[in-house]
Amino acid sequence: MDIQDIHQLFLQCNSLSIDTRKIGHNCFFVALKGDRFDANTFSAEALEKGALYVLIDNKDYYVNDRTILVNDTLSVLQELARFHRKFLGIPIVALTGSNGKTTTKELINAVLLKRFNTKATAGNLNNHIGVPLTLLSFDENTEMGIVEMGANHQKEIAFLCSIATPDYGYITNFGKAHLDGFGGFEGVIKGKSEMYDYLVENKKTAFINLDDPLQLKRSAGATAITFGVNHPEAFLNIAKVTANPLVSIQYDATEIQSHLIGLYNANNLYAAIAIGKYFGVSDSEIREAIENYIPQNNRSQIIIKGSNEIILDAYNANPSSMKVAIENFVQLDKTQKIMFLGDMFELGAESPAEHQAIVSMLEGQADAECYFIGKEFYMHKTESPNFHFFETFDALSTRRNLRKIHDSLILIKGSRGMALERVLELLPN
Repeated sequence: MDIQDIHQLFLQCNSLSIDTRKIGHNCFFVALKGDRFDANTFSAEALEKGALYVLIDNKDYYVNDRTILVNDTLSVLQELARFHRKFLGIPIVALTGSNGKTTTKELINAVLLKRFNTKATAGNLNNHIGVPLTLLSFDENTEMGIVEMGANHQKEIAFLCSIATPDYGYITNFGKAHLDGFGGFEGVIKGKSEMYDYLVENKKTAFINLDDPLQLKRSAGATAITFGVNHPEAFLNIAKVTANPLVSIQYDATEIQSHLIGLYNANNLYAAIAIGKYFGVSDSEIREAIENYIPQNNRSQIIIKGSNEIILDAYNANPSSMKVAIENFVQLDKTQKIMFLGDMFELGAESPAEHQAIVSMLEGQADAECYFIGKEFYMHKTESPNFHFFETFDALSTRRNLRKIHDSLILIKGSRGMALERVLELLPN
């Protein structure tokens, strides 16, 4: 059975799933294999639960003529997504970058929804499995797609572009993330720039931030839609931006007050505005979309608990995002400031130096009390009076004085594996 025949069967279904716990009526179930599981074993269960067709790659679990046997289900899933994307033929905006991908994706989607029936990557389904699932969630009612692409090795973005074949692309930034997999910061730049390589080679369009010279350099040769602060020559010229702590933006005759914290989020907003304007969304619609967007899922959330104001940015962290979050936090106008900072993961051989750099950066901030959590930060323990180091979160949780914190501005930032949103439970109500 070729991919066109499989696609015809897929079109008969209401949805696609790789999880038997999420099978609906007339679902197309794809049995993937992992290090610790083999979903082929659930083929019969999937059909019993309502799947119309099941895609497997192990003949031992063939059930009936609604079971499609292929050589490799993951490869077929990816090829099916590629075929479906071409079948629909809709414009697709793809984005990648080290920081801010998901927030920017959500902002772009919120803005474009004012004018189009869009669909975007759900959550962070942005890898070699997530991107195909995203594309296969698009249907005949989808007028435009927004696809987030993540990577931690070379050639991943190039591969994802070969599946999604985007018409437009945007790279949020190059940062010190996944240094281990990419082979250092230069590897990050090369790997993420595979987006530009695709756009140039296929004569597609890139959205470029003129305030980032590295982006401008790496996108040379691409058809560019530009934006930036005080760039009269740009497609979108931002006249004024402030953050204390929420970002406000002014361009042309439009003023926007967002619910996003810190100047490090400003670029995410610029991109959403520029993309919206490019596709004909009015300034009033752009303003409404952005002002109604409230971040969720531990991403730059402002939480009031008791007398404390908390900036919860604990979804993820790397040296670049940690640095800008701290820089933004220390300049905020508040007498008593406290930081809870957790280890940054996937830094490989660079990890000791990058954690030391954060500690050193903060040694001059006498007005901020700092709680460092995790084995990596603990290796750089100092005797600074306003520094507190804890090798584990459990060690931090034994500190009874946290219940006495009051009238403070608090930053919580760390990699996802640290789950630092648990700090909220240690603070007074």
